[in-house]
Amino acid sequence: MKRLLLASAALALVGGAAAAEEIKLGILLGFTGPLESVAPDMAAGAELAMKEASDSGLLLDGSTITPVRGDTGCVDAGMATTSAERLITSEGVKGIVGGDCSGVTGAALTNVAVPNGIVMISPSATSPGLSTAEDNGLFFRTAPSDARQGQVMTDILKDRGITTVAVTYTNNDYGKGLADSFQAAFEAAGGKVTINAAHEDGKADYSSEVAALAAAGGEVLVVAGYVDQGGAGIVNAALDTGAFDVFMFPDGMVSQALEDNFAARTEGSFGQSPGTDSEGVEIYKKMGEEAGFNPTNAFSPEAYDAAALIILAMQAAGSSDPQVYKDKVMDVANAPGEPILPGELAKALQILKDGGDVDYVGASAVELIGPGESAGNYREIEMQGGKMVTVRYR
Repeated sequence: MKRLLLASAALALVGGAAAAEEIKLGILLGFTGPLESVAPDMAAGAELAMKEASDSGLLLDGSTITPVRGDTGCVDAGMATTSAERLITSEGVKGIVGGDCSGVTGAALTNVAVPNGIVMISPSATSPGLSTAEDNGLFFRTAPSDARQGQVMTDILKDRGITTVAVTYTNNDYGKGLADSFQAAFEAAGGKVTINAAHEDGKADYSSEVAALAAAGGEVLVVAGYVDQGGAGIVNAALDTGAFDVFMFPDGMVSQALEDNFAARTEGSFGQSPGTDSEGVEIYKKMGEEAGFNPTNAFSPEAYDAAALIILAMQAAGSSDPQVYKDKVMDVANAPGEPILPGELAKALQILKDGGDVDYVGASAVELIGPGESAGNYREIEMQGGKMVTVRYR
């Protein structure tokens, strides 16, 4: 009998070990293109969450996570689709943190993720159009929609007593969606948009675009573009010609590169990007610095949170199958449950393993509403003394 019991125990151990797996998760971001200065810190944030879960030994009976990167080029739908196909069909990922820019996110979602039944959680795709995408319950985002950002921009301008602005936007889903959302909110609040004009990325000379903006006039130039591409070109041309000296920078412009390249030249300019002053963001800042990357760069906290949500949803579902765990993402993101901050993934995994509930707060004060939308918090910045300074949160 004793020999039989020992044999049964050995089989149980073997069965438990066999249940563990190597889970691959994709990180689909613009490592090249107009946000290439932002992508590395976003990826590092996602990979930090994956390592934290793997090191705990508590994910799905000791499973580990291997990150696999794919490049979207930020604005290259073909590249994003090809990269997503490679991640899913060749690498066998069970979920994707990404995409980053809105157009490529929509392309990867529609062309690859939905047909293959793969969950995507974007840390930075903000186009309002993604709210109504046919996603079969597979798409979520930890950054708020630009429908929310447009209202926040209006509030910031109103508080500063600004009533007329010119708007230039990068000619894609992100730029147009944000520009239209902002114009609707600003004009509803009594403001005037003197011109709402697109610009193309990749040009060497933006003098004609700036001339048209200057002719229309406005107290401030709103630059809904990319800090590593046309947005920077517009600002440089405006400064060189003296057309504008005060700018509003939406989230596609707000990063370390903005401070490095423009803070000293755009004193008094201001803007906003997703952000919070919660306890979690301070914890994440320390974690990121210890890991050797810049955790305050744009959308890095949201990337950590996107990866964490996938991981916790898997644990709650007891499965790495996206068709199973997709139904748990909203549950682990919201109350009721034990609040979970950055660095507490092991605690969360244990609670879920024991059958309890968690309310993932994370680095960006996660709260998902509607069809997987982030409720949204924003950090308002201003250029002061050659630095990009946080002045408040909204």
